[in-house]
Amino acid sequence: MDVAYVNPFIKSTINAFKTMLDIEVTPGEPVLKKTSEHCYDVSGIIGLSGSAQGAIALSFPKMMALKIVSKLLEQEVKVVGPELSDGIGELTNIVAGSAKAELAAATNHTLSISLPNVVVGKNHSVTRPSGIPGILVPFSSPMGDFGMEVSLKTT
Repeated sequence: MDVAYVNPFIKSTINAFKTMLDIEVTPGEPVLKKTSEHCYDVSGIIGLSGSAQGAIALSFPKMMALKIVSKLLEQEVKVVGPELSDGIGELTNIVAGSAKAELAAATNHTLSISLPNVVVGKNHSVTRPSGIPGILVPFSSPMGDFGMEVSLKTT
């Protein structure tokens, strides 16, 4: 996978957090994901299809996910439930949609995105289909650390 394909997702993640949450996030060094070594509690996942196939996932510790959704909704969310899933799904959708548009403009790839799926479970890991490489970008923020993972196979 061309690392340049990851840049629109990094940029989109930074912009979404700044615009939607007024939070500065800082990307770390992208790494090729060979195993499921990074584990989280809440992940928003969106599939990508078209002339490139794969997925994007935003993954958070539970407390950070609750804080993010509380800030999005402008009301405190204390428990894992529909509000948490909807909020993390919407944030992932915003990141994927913006990155999709930039990636399509820069590379002429025609992409479609799926509806978001949100996985909740202590210390789960996000895996990808075999044959599709994955890049994990760790992010840090005043709310905590999280991961953005892109798996993309171009034709």
